Amino acid sequence: MKLTVIGGGSTYTPELTDGFSRLRDVLPIDELWLVDPDDRRRELVAGVSQRMFARAGHPGRIRATADLVAGVADADVVLIQLRIGGQAARLGDETWPHEACCIGQETTGPGGLAKALRTVPVVLEVAEAVRRHAKPGAWIVDFTNPVGIVTRALLEEGHRAIGLCNVAIGFQRRFARMLDADPALVRLEHVGLNHLTWERGVLLDGVDVLPGLLRERLPELADEVELPAPLLQNLAMVPSYYLRYFYAHDRVLEEQRHEPPRAEKVMEVERELLRLYADPSVDAKPAVLAERGGAFYSEAAVDLIASLLSDRGDVQVANLRNGGTLPFLPDDHVVEVSATIGAAGPVAVPTAPLPGDVQGLIGHVAGYERLALDAARHTGSAERGRRLVERALLAHPLVGQWDRAEKLADLLIDHNRDHLAWAR
Repeated sequence: MKLTVIGGGSTYTPELTDGFSRLRDVLPIDELWLVDPDDRRRELVAGVSQRMFARAGHPGRIRATADLVAGVADADVVLIQLRIGGQAARLGDETWPHEACCIGQETTGPGGLAKALRTVPVVLEVAEAVRRHAKPGAWIVDFTNPVGIVTRALLEEGHRAIGLCNVAIGFQRRFARMLDADPALVRLEHVGLNHLTWERGVLLDGVDVLPGLLRERLPELADEVELPAPLLQNLAMVPSYYLRYFYAHDRVLEEQRHEPPRAEKVMEVERELLRLYADPSVDAKPAVLAERGGAFYSEAAVDLIASLLSDRGDVQVANLRNGGTLPFLPDDHVVEVSATIGAAGPVAVPTAPLPGDVQGLIGHVAGYERLALDAARHTGSAERGRRLVERALLAHPLVGQWDRAEKLADLLIDHNRDHLAWAR
């Protein structure tokens, strides 16, 4: 089996390598190809990954290349984990929105729109290479943020794609720890859009134990998502951490104005990781990698890919075409829900109607996402490109005012001009 990672020079890739090493019985990989344009990062990450395979006794071979076509040729699965513009672009996404009194974040709000504009065109180019050169029926697994928007772009172009986020598996592991249970026995009723999700049920052996957890472990759950305990009580659900940007916007914005951006911490961690990867004695995942983020991503990726290839028919959380799952959204929108995963792709688990306030917020953000994708796919005039950016910003519930949308459009375009063909 050949598995290709686009963006394989990421300092996070050894987390994947570690998962592939430990779980090789579930996902037998003969060749792991790392595709990345950065020669130094690519070679350092490939080197430590090969040493990790050797230490684990994994027979697979690591191949590293800057050649996209060679990387995806005859691949069974292509996993995309790109960051166009690197951490410098992320630092911008986390800071320039503050000039218009908006939160700075790389996937949510104005920064998330900027990331979509930079990312969607590149991912579609990668996907076209996969269509032409990978094995027929090869799966594209998208871990590139904003996952919902990127996955919808892929599906609209007819690619065999599915989106993956580690938020759900993180919740599954936390709930399992609270319950002192095997994570494999814990299933989530997870619903929403990528980075806009709620846990409305936690099934242990088929019994929903979330009401008991909300009674007995409420302070701990509230601390996990950094939201007030009374809010969780009122919702009778556990919102993801990303709901902080909506439910506690002003508090988060104030925190951001007085704390170093997350991107600065990640840059520091990456420098240390690259130093370690260059050491030929390092043949295991460094402990500092845990500070990079993306916990349990490797386990989620292995499980998802294994189920797609071997038709396991188990239930996992994925980003997939709505198709009536949330009836208040268009069928072609992408939702993040629990789904049965098999060789034919994901099939959403039916979900009970959501409360009106949750439906309203999901619908509002979904409207923004559709406009964001329109802007990301724009290849025409600068005037029209700007109008599309303004409309998407105006539609976002964290912006919602014309003067703010105008200012943010200026900031976004100024900080991303090199990545926007129509703005050059």
